[in-house]
Amino acid sequence: MPGNGSRETSVHASGEGIAASASADLSAQVLARFIAVNGRHPVTSADDAYINHWCRTVEALCASRPETPDEVRAHMLAERLPIPSYLRSDNTGMLPADYFQLADEAGGVDQLAPWFLKQWPDPGHAAVEWRFYINGQYVCLHSATPRLMQRKDELAAEISAALARPDGRSAEWLDRLHALVDELDQTTAQFTAYDRLRFGGPVSRDTLINDVRAAYPRSDR
Repeated sequence: MPGNGSRETSVHASGEGIAASASADLSAQVLARFIAVNGRHPVTSADDAYINHWCRTVEALCASRPETPDEVRAHMLAERLPIPSYLRSDNTGMLPADYFQLADEAGGVDQLAPWFLKQWPDPGHAAVEWRFYINGQYVCLHSATPRLMQRKDELAAEISAALARPDGRSAEWLDRLHALVDELDQTTAQFTAYDRLRFGGPVSRDTLINDVRAAYPRSDR
């Protein structure tokens, strides 16, 4: 009967409306969490271009995954997966292209935190790294894996130690310094103007790569 069909259509539409409302609520909560972590800062067209090149929307990443976008957002809010690394100027949350890599390597979302924390011998250090990771702020690396996080710390310490005892007239010292800087350069992201605003000043690429190369040019140049 037409009347029954109308009721079915109405119920279906009502269900879709509830689902859409729930999805919008999750998105709003993720947005609020991102702003609480990073603050509010202007995002330029150059920032957007960088973000679009390196990152993907949750919908795009979930297209070939068993997880739905809303399931991923719920995991973000429960601190089982990282919140977005960036917000575009239209407030779309953007995730690294390899967003699920660590969760997959750990054996699933529920195993990610314990697996991640075991990658560092010092529990206190591990907890700090987890906080940066789950807050989506490990944007300094092309791929935010524990191995590369640890190697970046090692390189930063070695570069800082070399700079503490500079010997720009020594070819051996310069070669060693630039070998360290070059290795760091290979894994370090370019960053955006937005990054320098949210992190409150120069980023590691500025202080440990660009500034070092400017202050101590290669001996063969």
